Amino acid sequence: MRVLEWRAGVAADLVIGPVIGAVSAAVLAFYGYRISASWGGAYWVSGCAAGAAVCALALVRRRSRLWTAVAGLGVAAAAIVVARVAHLPTEPGPGVTLGLSVLVASAVRVLPPRRACAVAGGGLMVVAGAFAAASQPAVATMSAVGWAGAVAAGLWPRLLAARRRAVEERVRRSERMELARELHDVVAHHVTCVVLQAQTARLLAHKQPDRLATSLADIEAAGSDALAATRRVVGLLRDPARGLPALDGLDELVRRFGGHGPAVRLRLPEDEDTSLWPPEVATTVYRIVQESLTNVSRHAPQARSVTVTVMRARGSITVEVADDAPPAPARRRRGHGGYGLVGMRERVEALGGTLRAGPRPGAGWSVVAVLPVPPREHP
Repeated sequence: MRVLEWRAGVAADLVIGPVIGAVSAAVLAFYGYRISASWGGAYWVSGCAAGAAVCALALVRRRSRLWTAVAGLGVAAAAIVVARVAHLPTEPGPGVTLGLSVLVASAVRVLPPRRACAVAGGGLMVVAGAFAAASQPAVATMSAVGWAGAVAAGLWPRLLAARRRAVEERVRRSERMELARELHDVVAHHVTCVVLQAQTARLLAHKQPDRLATSLADIEAAGSDALAATRRVVGLLRDPARGLPALDGLDELVRRFGGHGPAVRLRLPEDEDTSLWPPEVATTVYRIVQESLTNVSRHAPQARSVTVTVMRARGSITVEVADDAPPAPARRRRGHGGYGLVGMRERVEALGGTLRAGPRPGAGWSVVAVLPVPPREHP
């Protein structure tokens, strides 16, 4: 990126540099002609020399924007003092004002904030000195207008660049958060399945060794599922249109969970084509169910059953995952210390929905998410 910016700057200089040089030469020639016509003699020499020096600094400003600006301000200040002491034409003249405007604008646009403010402040001091020493207010006014235009010309693209960087950072952060949620949902769920089945295998090795082979086969299947899910995440990163889980995968998700955990009852909307739901909504519903079942495995091992309910109402979709585990102090901390509940809430709120998670009256725990969707259109 920096190489591209450097090349763009060099290309811009190849165009702007000759323009600045031509304009500077024309301004200095006109200034020298007017001073010769009105003052006579060699009064034009000092003003043109100062203007040529500042304009030359403006042409080489990319070598060091700070020090070329400082040198230009020094030349302008010296020109004001010399003109005042030697009774020469009022400075800064048009050449100095032009070159100084380019230097100040360039510094304000590129330099770090403190240095940019220092250069802009130095330009303001030159303007103040011009008004203090001016025998012709029009010259000082021209210097003030040049300074104000230079600050505006440097500040505007600087603000635009800062805004662009802020937008890019928000986009990158959003992408990182989406990747983090996707990886957490996939890895946490499948690794939890592997861990639970490995624990079961350890128990079977001592009590029912004849069933150990079946348990190891289940662990192998869970590992294969985890690998396939990871590949889907990679495919999603390569192509966002691929790898998104759909609601038709809920049956398989529930079946896998019921194979090593409490029984799960799945309720889906009747007479409803869920494939027509917005992909982001279907994916969020799937991930909420997946993460909630993972939390049941982790935090509610005594649960005997889990109910997953997905309902469609006019303008919204509600998904609820509820278990019947007995109350326990540890359940109060369910969802804390990790990113599961945080990730679910971020997914839901990103779609403008709401999420509630907490103990049920009597016993059990529930997670309820409400997602807004466009109302169904009836023919």
